[in-house]
Amino acid sequence: MHTYWLEFLTVALVHLLAVASPGPDFAIMLRQALTQSRANALLTAGGIGLGILLHVAYSLMGIGLLIQQSVMLFSVLKVAGALYLLWIAWHCLRSKAGSVQVPVGTGLGQTGWAAFRLGFLTNALNPKATLFFVSLFSVVINPDTPVAVQAGYGLYMAVATGLWFALVAFVFTHPRVRRGFNRIGHWLDRIMGGVLVALAGQLLLSTVSGAESPSVPSPGTDR
Repeated sequence: MHTYWLEFLTVALVHLLAVASPGPDFAIMLRQALTQSRANALLTAGGIGLGILLHVAYSLMGIGLLIQQSVMLFSVLKVAGALYLLWIAWHCLRSKAGSVQVPVGTGLGQTGWAAFRLGFLTNALNPKATLFFVSLFSVVINPDTPVAVQAGYGLYMAVATGLWFALVAFVFTHPRVRRGFNRIGHWLDRIMGGVLVALAGQLLLSTVSGAESPSVPSPGTDR
């Protein structure tokens, strides 16, 4: 049991470095917090956390390793992820002055399901998340560790991720923070769109030039 605690602390540290680094999850979460109600932002955070469980599940079953080693399957995942990011970016880039302000309690904006789905799909279709979790479960975590213990690690990472982005939601939905951003809200939305286009472009370029096998990300790589 002592060995498992040391392993858990290693997993927790690596995950902390990953979840705190900027990437699609954070970009989407920030936009949600600034343009949607707090409830919707929290639902998006929950969706991202649940997306983690998907990666954990296929990593435990060995499917993630198969995806990582298959150039075609991994390319399909990258293209799907890139297209989804471009779809979100399109909506961000079309933002106009005053269009990102959603008064809390008006019933405007996304439905709760749409907010949750956005968080889940953003994380689930992130190919860097596939690489991160396959690397974690094949390099950091000992293969002899019982599956139940490994599943516990995965559950911790899902909860920790959800709580981290819930904190982001609470901070950026605070009225004072929102008032500061609302003046430049549509420009911030467009910047977010540009960031998502860049991330999608990076994925597509790596697919086109990806004759080489997928590389294993460093612990600090965004999920």
